[in-house]
Amino acid sequence: MKKMYFTRHGETEWNVSNKICGATESVLTERGHEQAIELGERLKAMLEAGEIRIDRILCSPLQRARNTAEHIAEITGLPLEVKQGLYEQNFGKYEGTPRNGEEFRGDKANFCYSFEGGESMMRVAQRVYNILDEIREDDLVYLLVAHNGLARIVRSYFCDMTNDEFAGYGIHNCELVEFDLPGKEE
Repeated sequence: MKKMYFTRHGETEWNVSNKICGATESVLTERGHEQAIELGERLKAMLEAGEIRIDRILCSPLQRARNTAEHIAEITGLPLEVKQGLYEQNFGKYEGTPRNGEEFRGDKANFCYSFEGGESMMRVAQRVYNILDEIREDDLVYLLVAHNGLARIVRSYFCDMTNDEFAGYGIHNCELVEFDLPGKEE
């Protein structure tokens, strides 16, 4: 069984102001750049010590994730590929609104709802699951650099979750999560 790693982009301006970024661009803060550099340095030390293996970085095309991945790639020397399907969910009418808004929380529980011009959770899961199915077919170990919404979906690929567990799951900026990815023969 091979490993797969996932991290969320560094802190953004909209993270600080508690706004839903979704598919909207929000640039990394200075702290966000520092978080990405620190993760890159930690990964480089782990790679050099033989504690982990990573062959390639795949990242979201959104600037916050791409910039995070670029820092990591520059420090570690790992090849980087932008993967279109790793962009964050488009939250339609909620883009730029408070993340803890009551109406948003209620609508977010409806996995087939597209947020009036956005993308349903079911559609996001389809594209992310397709990527995970694809990368399990080769012998490479990947680090995916993407978004908190995708962290939920990636975790749901590996384990059963209730709707409440799914909705409540999240990771910190530049937190590294490890998964056992069954290979093609399993």
